[in-house]
Amino acid sequence: MNSISESCIDLKREYDACFNTWFSEHFLKGNYDDSMCSTLLKTYQQCVKKAMKEQNIDVREVQRDILGTENEQKTPDK
Repeated sequence: MNSISESCIDLKREYDACFNTWFSEHFLKGNYDDSMCSTLLKTYQQCVKKAMKEQNIDVREVQRDILGTENEQKTPDK
């Protein structure tokens, strides 16, 4: 899956690769320290937040809990 913005795709791929390595080589072997990819994650998150701002996407709207509420079946506002 691509990222929200073309400018974030390479960062997402780097983070995904790091995460997959951490998960298979560390987490599944009982090492739960997830700091290995934390710098990549922060950099990728910054890129996504910037892209969301540029595309006028409200972060609060993305973070709203919808599943399991009366709003789950409603059509989103445009």
